Order: sequence, then structure tokens, then C-alpha cells
Amino acid sequence: MQLFVNDLTVMDFSYLCPERGMVGESWIVDVILDGGLDDQSMVLDFSLVKKQLKRLIDEHVDHKLLVPAEHHCSQITHEASTDQVWVDFMRTHGRSIHLYCPAEAYAFIYAERICMQSVSQYLKDIIATHLPQNVQGLTLNLRCEEINEPYYHYTHGLKKHEGNCQRIAHGHRSRIKVYVNNEPDVDAQQYWARRWRDIYIGTREDLVDAEVLNLSKEAREVDLSGHCLFSYESSQGLFELAIAEAECDLIDTDSTVECLAQFMADELKGVQPEKHFTVQAYEGVGKGAIASN
Repeated sequence: MQLFVNDLTVMDFSYLCPERGMVGESWIVDVILDGGLDDQSMVLDFSLVKKQLKRLIDEHVDHKLLVPAEHHCSQITHEASTDQVWVDFMRTHGRSIHLYCPAEAYAFIYAERICMQSVSQYLKDIIATHLPQNVQGLTLNLRCEEINEPYYHYTHGLKKHEGNCQRIAHGHRSRIKVYVNNEPDVDAQQYWARRWRDIYIGTREDLVDAEVLNLSKEAREVDLSGHCLFSYESSQGLFELAIAEAECDLIDTDSTVECLAQFMADELKGVQPEKHFTVQAYEGVGKGAIASN
């Protein structure tokens, strides 16, 4: 017997890629359970699937940075005296990425690449230990939202957020809609899709000098002059990031989706002040903010 739950959850996270850098992503999760019937004549109560399995997936992937622990670029160092972890992703051509964050900000995937297959196996290994004996098989189908219009992948951190959004490197795959004088503007949508393709969106007030950062030994040997350096402290701890300027866009506000929608609308208005702009910015799947000017 098989039990299925489609659209169990959406995982919003970022991952490290040697070619693309830090990539914001949103994957939808479908689940199939194989097994015999229990004393309730069920494979598993739907309420338990929706609560327990969703909780496990959210705890171990959602709003984290996924690190391919077996890739040669990945160097992971746990600080002995604290819960902090250094991650140095030693990409070439001045595009290395360096982080110093609480351990809970990461998911270490023991594979050479972050892909749907490696993340699915990581989650299956975790979930399998929490299933009742009558459940003998688990299939996770990870998929992207089908988007037939411009979209971008972005990573950010919200230091004022009380929940997991405060983690400095989590992200989303997001569509963008722009209306000029109440008419769709595909060119403007394409502009933002190109500008924010695989981008880190940082807040200027979080920029610091290199001397402030708790850099690892590996990071201290790297020329960081072409990097944006960020540091902030929030309720979960100290978060630090060094990322290449070419893969970063700076704004003067927080990087909430509300602020990003307004930022895009204001940028467009600055170029064409005689026109009226409305921006519908998504944050992952099925949610976002609308700003007009």
C-alpha cells in the first residue's frame, strides 16, 4: 500500500556551487510512503505526515545553507570552544566564499554536489529513523515550481527576524512581475531576472572591515579586497560572510521581500519618473509583496 502527500512543504534554502557560487533555491516536496496498514487501517495518519515529516524537513534543510561536504572546494572547521563553524568554499578567480556562523545555520550534505538526488538521500536518511515499523519505504520527490516568466535566485539574511530568516545565507527561487502604467513590462522583469541571477542581496549597514571578522586560517590567506564583508549578531548568534562583490548587490534597507519590492519599484521610477510602476516580488513559492510608486 502506498500513501502520498503532494506539496507537503516548500524548502527555501541556499547552497554552494563551484560554478554559480551561492544559489538561493525553493524546492517543493512530495512524499510517498510504502507499507502495511497499522491498527488504524492506515499506513500513517495524514496528520502525522504533515506535522512530523514536515517538521523534520524544515529542521534539517529549510532556511539553511547547504554545503557539499565532499567537494574539494569545501573546507569545514568547527570551533572547539563554541557552536560556531567556519565554512570556506575555495573557488578560484577571486570568488571564494567564507562564513562563520552557528552550526544550525548549515546543512552538511555528504556529496560532491548539491542536487535534488543528494538532498533527497540526506533527508531520507533522517526521516527513516522516525518512521513506524509498518512503513517500509519512503520516496521524496523534490521539484521546482513551474515558472513560465522571468525569475531569479537570491540569497539574504534578515538579522532582525526572530526566526530562522535571521540566518545570513538562506534564499529563494522567485518570480518577478512588473507593471508599467498598469501594463505588464516583460523587459523590466527580464532586467531584474538578469541582475539578480544567483545574487547575494546585502544591507550596507552590515558591511564591516576584514579586521572585524573572525576569519579562518584559510580565509586569512585569501585576498579579500574584491569581497563584500558582512557581520551581524542576532538571537541565534553571530553571523559573518565574505562573498565576491561581483556576486553581491547592496541595498540601504533590510532585505525583506517588502523592501526588495519597493527597491525595485524605486529603481525603475528613478530611470523613468514620468511612469507609474507596480512590482510584485515573490519570496519563493506563492508568497511575496507588492510595491507601487
